[in-house]
Amino acid sequence: MIVENPNPITEDELRRMGKEAKGRVKTIYLHWTSGHYGQVDNLYHLCVDQDGQVFVNCKAFTEPKRHTWLRSGSSIGIALCCCSGAACWIPGGCNARKVQGAYAECRSAHPQCALVEFGAEPPTPMQIEMMANVVAVLADELGIAIGKDTVITHCEIAFKDGYGPDEEDPAMSWDLWFLPDLLRPGEVVPGGDLLRSKAKEYLKQLQRQVKE
Repeated sequence: MIVENPNPITEDELRRMGKEAKGRVKTIYLHWTSGHYGQVDNLYHLCVDQDGQVFVNCKAFTEPKRHTWLRSGSSIGIALCCCSGAACWIPGGCNARKVQGAYAECRSAHPQCALVEFGAEPPTPMQIEMMANVVAVLADELGIAIGKDTVITHCEIAFKDGYGPDEEDPAMSWDLWFLPDLLRPGEVVPGGDLLRSKAKEYLKQLQRQVKE
């Protein structure tokens, strides 16, 4: 459900809410809304808009939200407000869990690449950076490591639970399967790896600031 008057959240508030949820939240699931820029969706605890502004849709991170099928308990759902009209295509006979990705319009893409189209409202660099930054702050306050078992994209968990891009499921989910490569324009990279890598770097920065 779209929130008409979304509430922005500061880093101090994010830290306070994260600290209050320590010991009760074990996992962070990362999504996009499949909606428009500026449309904050109440399915998620936090939403990140195109300019990097973060909005909160709860009073506590222990509040239940239906962001990830069968996995919403003891977890936080964060989504990028973007990707209305996004689509992906998977080459026949391949293992979708192992394929590389490319933009659908890329003429030099390998025939065994998954092709992605983010639509007219793709994830922006500011959204990607802010999502990673939010993950770092939450991991710091929750006391959890940033790894593949604790910070997971919707696509990654959909693969595990049988409704990922390689499944014949009308409810197939591929949120953040790939993301724009911020260092090499025109290319895409695995979204989970990119976000976790960036989040780890942000966490190192936060920890250095504390020591100083």
